[in-house]
Amino acid sequence: DMGKALGKFVVVFNCSDQMDYRGLGRIYKGLAQSGSWGCFDEFNRLEEAVLSAVSMQIQTIQAALKSRSSHTELLSRQVDINPNSGIFITLNPAGKGYGGRQKLPDNLK
Repeated sequence: DMGKALGKFVVVFNCSDQMDYRGLGRIYKGLAQSGSWGCFDEFNRLEEAVLSAVSMQIQTIQAALKSRSSHTELLSRQVDINPNSGIFITLNPAGKGYGGRQKLPDNLK
């Protein structure tokens, strides 16, 4: 709703344990270059190893946005950064009643 109110293109992804860091990295790269917003629903359904890798990718993009850099390196390539891009995640609690959820890495808390 907020994206719509601001006239932003928002892409929503329902995360699963079938996603890998390369595919998600390509999605992040596209979001960062286009200035679009991405919402990653149930982010902690990703496997722990994937969570670790993609959290570093998100952190790289966030650092570039924070420093107002025009580019950064992602997946071993230089990527232009549109300052209007955004990455948002949602989670369900790890543990009781929510099977298959991982705890969020410290660098994304």
